[in-house]
Amino acid sequence: MTAYQTTLDPAAEGNSAATPLRKSEIPDDKAMLRAAAELTRDISTARPDIYWPDMIISALVGYAALAGAILLQPLWLALLSGFVSFVALYRALLFIHEITHLHRNALPGFRTTWNLLVGIPLLTPSLMYEQVHTIHHSRMRYGTPEDPEYLPLALMKPWSLPLFLLVALLAPVGLLLRWGVIAPIGLVIPPVRKWAWERVSSLSINPAFRRREPETEEQRRWFRWQQVGSSIWAMFLLTTPFWLGWKPLLVAMAVTAFVAFFNQLRTMVAHLWENDGERMSVTAQYLDSVNVPSIVAGFWAPVGLRYHATHHLLPSLPYHSLHEAHCRISAHLGVESTYQGAIHKGMLPLVMKISRSTMGRRD
Repeated sequence: MTAYQTTLDPAAEGNSAATPLRKSEIPDDKAMLRAAAELTRDISTARPDIYWPDMIISALVGYAALAGAILLQPLWLALLSGFVSFVALYRALLFIHEITHLHRNALPGFRTTWNLLVGIPLLTPSLMYEQVHTIHHSRMRYGTPEDPEYLPLALMKPWSLPLFLLVALLAPVGLLLRWGVIAPIGLVIPPVRKWAWERVSSLSINPAFRRREPETEEQRRWFRWQQVGSSIWAMFLLTTPFWLGWKPLLVAMAVTAFVAFFNQLRTMVAHLWENDGERMSVTAQYLDSVNVPSIVAGFWAPVGLRYHATHHLLPSLPYHSLHEAHCRISAHLGVESTYQGAIHKGMLPLVMKISRSTMGRRD
């Protein structure tokens, strides 16, 4: 019997009506955890020959296509260029996830270059994820009210899912206001600066999350230049309608709104969101997360994110090693193992599964 099949009443085994354990009650499958660690030791090093060209080419293609979306005629060609821009910038932006997990000495210069090339131009500097996303991987805080990236969506009302997606369309407006308006005001009004850091400086989905101040001067310096760069760029963007007209800014906002919406959709199916706020074992975190091994999933969950559950088992494993890790672990443990419990067929079945979970919660 696998961990995710365990029932509350051992005497009920074999009974189809047996009640499955809540996620917070699932114990660790130590054999799976040990196998995952042992089978991937030789593929745990980030490869600069993959990271650098992948990130840079994605960003440059995205910006070139964005220029085409603004300048090209006829309309269908501009729309096609906008779509290419969305795909490329979406991939480039998702390297923020890798940056959060990379050891600071793993790829010298990569974090800084990504911020200059992607993070600041898209008003999403890595500070918005660094020291935030790691909380999501904490055994003590994953799935609890302290987790900035967790909402029990499957346990919420049906209207919560469309609202969760639609609010992402406002991201470009929110980021322009955050860096172009609130940041300058915060320079002269400390309470505004404190509020902005706690409430609107993180890529979090938990409205109750409050971000803490950086603990060291080194961290403060690292975040400060990103804040200054993002603020200057946002204020510059807000001036462009006066001398370039509205089209460039509106087209760029439309493309980035689509990036934000699609990323929110990917986020919605990255977990099953079934935890009730209690602490969970690593195995329970894994089973509440999602692997979609299909090739198609590589397009809507790029940079290794189609193996999000495996990532929760091995958070420091570089994205280019996750497919190999999945194949090795799956083959080693077999089809009846706990590991198979996090494997799903695709985005649509996951959306349907989470949606069905909310349907009985109309009251």
